[in-house]
Amino acid sequence: MKICIACGMPMNKKEDYAMGDESKNYCKYCMREDGTMQSYEEKLKGMTEFIVRTQGIDRNVANKTARKMMDKLPAWEDLK
Repeated sequence: MKICIACGMPMNKKEDYAMGDESKNYCKYCMREDGTMQSYEEKLKGMTEFIVRTQGIDRNVANKTARKMMDKLPAWEDLK
């Protein structure tokens, strides 16, 4: 099992990978329509919206939470 480098999601099945390609190191939720990985800004927006939607917390708190989560992931190491 791999972990998505951009969001930390476990990728257990082929369908979890970007475009179903198990050689990719990011998941289907972290890809753009063309199969490339989203930028930091795109992923941050998506994760923030996901946290607001699933946990019902304030957008500013959700954004800070998403940033803290993303800061620990390999895809964003160069941004520190």
